[in-house]
Amino acid sequence: MAAMENDFQDRRNLKLVHDNVHGIVYLEPLSLNFIDTEQFQRLRDLKQLGLTSMVYPGAVHSRFEHSLGVYWLAGEAINKIKTYQGEELGIDSFDVRTVKLAGLLHDIGHGPFSHMFESAFLPRVHSGDKWSHEDMSVKMIDYIVDEHHIDIDSEELKRVKDLILASSKHVAQNAAPEKRFLYDIVANGRTGIDVDKFDYIERDSRACGIGCNFHFERLMETMRVMEDEICYRASEYLTINKLFMTRANLHRTVYTHAKVKAIELMAVDVLCKANAELGIADSIHKPSEFWKLDDSILKKIETSDNPELKEAKDLILRIRRRDLYQFCNELTVPKDRLHNFNDITAKDIICSQKAGNVTLQEEDVVVITVKIDWTNDRNSPLERVHFFNDYESTDKFRIQVDRVSHLLPAFYQDKIVRVYSKKPNLVAAVADAFENYQLKTYGRIVQVHSTPEKKKKRTARSLALQ
Repeated sequence: MAAMENDFQDRRNLKLVHDNVHGIVYLEPLSLNFIDTEQFQRLRDLKQLGLTSMVYPGAVHSRFEHSLGVYWLAGEAINKIKTYQGEELGIDSFDVRTVKLAGLLHDIGHGPFSHMFESAFLPRVHSGDKWSHEDMSVKMIDYIVDEHHIDIDSEELKRVKDLILASSKHVAQNAAPEKRFLYDIVANGRTGIDVDKFDYIERDSRACGIGCNFHFERLMETMRVMEDEICYRASEYLTINKLFMTRANLHRTVYTHAKVKAIELMAVDVLCKANAELGIADSIHKPSEFWKLDDSILKKIETSDNPELKEAKDLILRIRRRDLYQFCNELTVPKDRLHNFNDITAKDIICSQKAGNVTLQEEDVVVITVKIDWTNDRNSPLERVHFFNDYESTDKFRIQVDRVSHLLPAFYQDKIVRVYSKKPNLVAAVADAFENYQLKTYGRIVQVHSTPEKKKKRTARSLALQ
């Protein structure tokens, strides 16, 4: 644990909580002013991994826990840098407070069901300006400060908001050059190495029971600011590689698990069917209303007596009874086709269907493209990171991937096309159409596995009963 700045007198004003990842976490009075509001407490009702717990039962942890974890790690990171380079870099209490608050509040603008709300639901029902949870976090912070009369300096408030936006298109342009490194701690838009990832990789891995052999503590110990940028000791290049490899593995095995995505697709359809009646998307620019929106929206729909919500309720019932959209198959887009790849649509699939007893309609098929990379598109994330040899070094440098190991990937991005049937009795027809599409497009079937025969047999049984 980093040495606490507070003396015994100040420590009596701290609140101590126990976190199952980081152990004892101390919450300071200013942070408690935000935490003890209904807007922040709402994060308890937002699962960190959305609907993933329906596949990984242990994944029930919340944005609340994650936010406390990032708050703590942000404080650990800035205090470690201050311990070794504080005088050199001019780090003061203002810097420490703002970095920690940014860690605490960075996710306060998230909508229900993790990123699904932002990336899948809103694009279908909201045609206005692009909405992001980072932008909403900033608006929510202003709302909380005004609503609860929180005593915080305007410059401090501005810094916190800029730190939160640092990984987005709003990268803080007005940051003092000598303090640019502060913007790399919570949301790092330059290298992708930040305490937000440190926390969720460790926390999500534990919750899903898949293990995690990446240890962020090693990176925290070797951080060094050089020319306004956080750099790492060259001996830790494999630790950094492991960070991004672990993240990519989580995306493949958890976040984009085929059944998780099936449930998410159904939940998006539920929200879209209920949106006109409930105005779910109407609050996305109004913090005073948005904070009332959380994962309980599904239960609200499910238990409603409103006849206008019948279709949405029927879909939720299917989810409850595990009558899910059926995963038919997937393909990984060949590398030579990635550059000019255009998303495959449901229409592409039904236009490739074979003659038979079933005629597919566009509304029967769902096609999604899942992108998994190591944060630097098709390139190695190591290419963006600066290293140093030892603590007496004055030079920073990048490490060429081919000098690290020949066992590392030569390519760092996958695009996976998945096809689902909304009706179990159409799996065989959709699977065959998908194979036919591959033959027409690539001249061969590029999917790895055949669709299981037991899934296809459901079609035969269903047709026989009709």
